[in-house]
Amino acid sequence: MNSDERLDQLTAWIRQFEGFADARPLPASGDASFRRYFRVQGNGSYILMDAPPPQEDCRPFVDIAGYLASMGLNSPRVIEANLDRGFLLLTDLGSVQFLEELESNPDGAERLYRDALDALLVLQSGGADFQDKLPPYDSRLLQFELSLFHDWLCEKHLGITFSESDEQHWQQCCDLLVTSALDQKRVFVHRDYHSRNLMVTESENPGVLDFQDAVEGPLTYDLVSLLKDCYVKWPADKIYERVMYFYDRLPRDHDLDEAAFISRFDLMGVQRHLKAAGIFARLLHRDGKSGYLKDVPRTLTYIVDIASKYEQLGFLEKLITTRVLPPLKEAGQ
Repeated sequence: MNSDERLDQLTAWIRQFEGFADARPLPASGDASFRRYFRVQGNGSYILMDAPPPQEDCRPFVDIAGYLASMGLNSPRVIEANLDRGFLLLTDLGSVQFLEELESNPDGAERLYRDALDALLVLQSGGADFQDKLPPYDSRLLQFELSLFHDWLCEKHLGITFSESDEQHWQQCCDLLVTSALDQKRVFVHRDYHSRNLMVTESENPGVLDFQDAVEGPLTYDLVSLLKDCYVKWPADKIYERVMYFYDRLPRDHDLDEAAFISRFDLMGVQRHLKAAGIFARLLHRDGKSGYLKDVPRTLTYIVDIASKYEQLGFLEKLITTRVLPPLKEAGQ
């Protein structure tokens, strides 16, 4: 079934509801997954999600949308749903991403980040009532995500062959990162809390999107997604100033002093950035989506920036600086 047939079915579905008899869905945004989004006019503006089965399952989105609503966060509300066909009608949070606003108005960045950090504190505190309903961000998942960098970026995209010694050092790095992640307080984790999934809204800023992959996981994961964003980068002193804003407002039930918290934050960032770089390569080679590859160098420079602080990351720093980044830059990626 091609995409036009899906859109025809989606249009027929929405037109059965009052106020949408003449609805004409227009593209709103794409997605790194198989999901597509359309804007539609009824009594106001709404969003249609097309999540084709069997590639996508709307149920986690619907469940987690309910959890976020209960927390008072500004996230899409589900108006109508056909879960078997993968159709959802949602409230519309507008069209201005944090990323767009940060690039066009960097002087307003501090307000946006304060709003996003405050919302993240609400997510973690309010999410305590729901996190046991989420899948665990466990060792198996963390290790799998790390394998994406090894398998898709290094081997598949760059043709890098790991020696036996390389494999040993790689696994030592992975063990360090997984241990650090699992050694943190468990919270409700959005799992993709960054500038492309946060919308600028006039009230209750930010609007929070793309939460369907939420898990119960490490305290610092969403924080590093936001502050060491794969799509926009800030000076290190500004990043850590924002880290401390968040740290100072945390409930004191995590047993981490400032230095330990920053260490967990840094190492969590290494895990996330390796994962993201691997996903960007997989999007090209498996899904034919080349647009994310340009973000790989920025993503990996976060690791290079902090590697000298952690002796155990020496192998990873050398791998990235001598074998990964040079061919990417040579290819203009």
